[in-house]
Amino acid sequence: MNDYIIRGMAANNQIRVFATTTKNTVEEARQRHQTSPVATAALGRLMTAAVMMGNMLKDEQDLLTLQIKGSGPLGGIMVTTNSKAEVKGYVHNPDVELPLNAEGKLDVSGAIGLGILNIIKDIGLKKPYVGQTHLVSGEIAEDLTYYFASSEQIPSVVALGVLIDKDLSVKQAGGFIIQLLPDADENLIDILEKNLINMPSVTALLEENKSPEELLEQVLGDLDFVIHEKTNARFYCNCNTNKVEKALISVGKKDILEMIEDGEPVELACHFCNTKYTFSVEELSEIYQKAIR
Repeated sequence: MNDYIIRGMAANNQIRVFATTTKNTVEEARQRHQTSPVATAALGRLMTAAVMMGNMLKDEQDLLTLQIKGSGPLGGIMVTTNSKAEVKGYVHNPDVELPLNAEGKLDVSGAIGLGILNIIKDIGLKKPYVGQTHLVSGEIAEDLTYYFASSEQIPSVVALGVLIDKDLSVKQAGGFIIQLLPDADENLIDILEKNLINMPSVTALLEENKSPEELLEQVLGDLDFVIHEKTNARFYCNCNTNKVEKALISVGKKDILEMIEDGEPVELACHFCNTKYTFSVEELSEIYQKAIR
C-alpha cells in the first residue's frame, strides 16, 4: 500500500481531522541514514507529524520545518515538508542505541531528552514564522499536542506510531491529528476523551494494518466525518549538484583553496537524504573562480 494522508472534517465541521500512513516514507529515511531502531522511531514519528502538519499549509510553495534540539544522545532531529506531503529529515546521531524503556518499548523520550521544539513556517513573508515550545516528554506526539494548545491555542490530539520489525526495517508507521475548531461544542471534548480512553494505542492499530480512514473511525466513534482530500506521501529531497556547489562556495574562498591544494576530490553529503556529491580538483578550481568573482 502506498503512503498517503487524508484530510477532512467531522461533527458538522466542528472538528478538523488528519490521518496518514507513512511506512514506506520512514523506511526510505531509515535506509538512507542507516538509523538505529530508536533513531528510526524518533525520526519516523516527527516525519509522520510533519506530513500531516504540512497538509495544513495553504500554498504549494510553502514549507514547514520541525526541529527538535534535545539533551539526549540523539542530539536532535530536523524534518522539512511541504503541502504536497513530500518530506525529508535526519537525526544528528543515527547510531544511538538505548535499552528498552520500562514498558518494554523503544526509549524515544530517553534518546531525545530535555530540550525545545521549533516549528518554522516559510509562507512567503519576509521572515519565516517561528513557533517554539519546550519538550514536555520527548515522545513527540505529546510535545506537539502541547505546542498546538500553548502556541496556536488549538485543542488537539496528536497520535504517532512507528513499529520496527525484527530485521530492523519499518514494519508500520502512521498517525492522526484531531483538532477542535473555534466555537466547537464543548461536549465534543468529552466524547473524544471517552473514545480515546477506550481505543487501542495507535501502534496497536497500525499493527492490525488499520488504514488512515480506520484510524479516524476509531478515534471519532459515532462522530461522522467527511474526507475532503487524499494525497500520496513520499520521502523527497530537492538537493542537486548546483545547490551543493552553492553550499560549498558559502564555506569561503580560503577553505576551497585548501581543498584544491590537497589535490584530492572532495565528497559532500546532503544532510537530509545522504546523497553523496563528489567534486574533482578541476571542479573545485572552477568553484573557486566563482567564489572570487
